[in-house]
Amino acid sequence: MILIVDDNQNNIYSLKKLLESKDFPVDTASSGEEALGKALKNDYALIILDVQMPGMDGFEVAETFTGYSKTKDIPIIFLSAVNTEKQFITRGYDSGGMDYVTKPIDPEILLLKVKTFYNLQENNIALKKSQQSLELEVKGRREAQVSMRSEIDHFHLMLEALPQIAFTLDQNGVVTFVNRKWFDYSTLEQKFPETHPDDLNINEEFERCRKKGKALELEIRIKNLNSGEFRYHLLRMSPVHQNEKVKNWVGTFTDIDDQKKVEKEKDEFLSIASHELKTPLTSIKAYMQLLDRKLKSNLESKEGTFVTKALDQIEKLNSLISDLLDVSKIDNGKLKINKKPEDLEKLIHSTIDTIVQTHENINIQIDRHIAKIDHLIPFDAIRIEQVLINFLTNAIKYSPDNHQIIVTTFVDEEEVKVSVTDFGIGIPDFKQDSVFRKFYRVEESSVQFQGMGIGLYICSEIIKQHHGTIGLSSKLEEGSTFYFTLPLLN
Repeated sequence: MILIVDDNQNNIYSLKKLLESKDFPVDTASSGEEALGKALKNDYALIILDVQMPGMDGFEVAETFTGYSKTKDIPIIFLSAVNTEKQFITRGYDSGGMDYVTKPIDPEILLLKVKTFYNLQENNIALKKSQQSLELEVKGRREAQVSMRSEIDHFHLMLEALPQIAFTLDQNGVVTFVNRKWFDYSTLEQKFPETHPDDLNINEEFERCRKKGKALELEIRIKNLNSGEFRYHLLRMSPVHQNEKVKNWVGTFTDIDDQKKVEKEKDEFLSIASHELKTPLTSIKAYMQLLDRKLKSNLESKEGTFVTKALDQIEKLNSLISDLLDVSKIDNGKLKINKKPEDLEKLIHSTIDTIVQTHENINIQIDRHIAKIDHLIPFDAIRIEQVLINFLTNAIKYSPDNHQIIVTTFVDEEEVKVSVTDFGIGIPDFKQDSVFRKFYRVEESSVQFQGMGIGLYICSEIIKQHHGTIGLSSKLEEGSTFYFTLPLLN
């Protein structure tokens, strides 16, 4: 807006009309005092100020404007019909004026001057606002950096206090911080500890997970620099997200060597015990079968019922020992998977028939939802049947009051998914991630339902060796769905 200051209303009127004809917003004042009051309240891009006025003349008004921060930078054009001498023009510039125009006024010249100063001031105002905004942004960023630095320092102090090896990496996988424990296993901050020659490469495994933005969890042996011993550690590397993008990574090495030694001793005991039990159990089973046949030949014998029950218990014990042997094989890396092209649908149908026949005294309804598989896929039929039997028997066991089970097959371009759904007791959310762990049992079911908690662990290892995935979804008192996937190609 332009402020016109003149005590002559005719001058104000004519000048106002001239400026408004070019779309300039205009305000007016008839005295220096009025002009000062308006200038302190409003924002003006230009002031056109008459020199000869009663009370405060134009020079005094201009000098007063320079004393206020709000008005000191407003450009002023002096207008005068009387004071045209050089001394007055000089005083006009000295008092803060940007130009001095004498009357009579050339409208075109005045409009050019007004346009120039108006645009210049508008640009200055915009520049000043931009500068202020930039200064505020810089200040905000500095404060944020200080706050972030404080948070990072606090986080690093927390990592230093951990008993594990702890470290951070940037989004590209470059190490940015390590705690003191790191240097028990590495001489350089940027270099991961040396791993056992038989173990996976940390950099390769991390790069694979980094590209997918997924966490890495890996049991690995790393070399202690003081003892020269390779000790088992659980390596965890988790992404930290910001605005749906990975900002950095946080990792830890947790020493589990003592735990692994205890597990190894336990596994060795289980392996030996299972093998030692297998032989006499086979003999007992054979003798009991002979006895069963002899008693059944005697139609009047009532002891045959007891022998039948004993054989059932022997079969359960034999199954348990077989599971323990499978666990031992898994732990020693000796579980063999013999994949060859097989008809998965045929296997599923056969397994369901087996389950129905072996549970003939129980009212079971197994519904089949089929997605057609047009070709054979590679898998170990014996081991996949083992997984299916486990899923189905668990579905029966843990849904005693509901005998409907749904077996579903879903196929896409890369894999086939097989799921078994029951409507039984379900599993709490916070325990679902643990059901595939070795010897894990859901406490709510451990009293009512017998078992050692190794069946699902064996299933998970079988599927893992098929390069598939295994999982579940469950709601308490509503039922569970266990599933596994198999790749369509080797």
